Amino acid sequence: MKEKINVTEYAKQITEALPKGILLNTNGDRFNSMVIGWGHLGTLWGRPTFVVYVRQSRYTKEQLDKTQEFTVSTYLEASDPKIFKVCGTMSGRDIDKVTEAGLTLEEPETNHTPGIKEYPITLECKVLYSQDQELAGIPEDIRKKYYPEAEGGPDIHTMYVGEIVDAYVIR
Repeated sequence: MKEKINVTEYAKQITEALPKGILLNTNGDRFNSMVIGWGHLGTLWGRPTFVVYVRQSRYTKEQLDKTQEFTVSTYLEASDPKIFKVCGTMSGRDIDKVTEAGLTLEEPETNHTPGIKEYPITLECKVLYSQDQELAGIPEDIRKKYYPEAEGGPDIHTMYVGEIVDAYVIR
């Protein structure tokens, strides 16, 4: 069962959980979930939005580019260490995270990307806008810390602005 919510009533809980790690879910070639610690919940162009940042090398980016939608899942009480480990350290290119992490998928209401029962606060989002980061615009100390030079260049993020098209708690 899903209980529809007003996102602003859960904003504090979502934004406090974010730096500790919440889940970004995609459903392109198959369902995939990854831990994110950066993002923004707010309003843009008069619409409720959640902004996520995904590195260019991630399987999740490939899926986002294909489907142009995602869900964000946040825990109610505490994060599950097994889910956090699997979704935060392993690639969906190589494993089935649903099986490995023991995720229980919940059918979506509006888009095609399920929520996760174990992380029941669910925001279904449709991508409104995306843009690759421009390293020249990032302060040098941040650039050195998060985007060190590597073979092939630094692994920058793509920003995805997602319109929140549905929000609920899975009960």
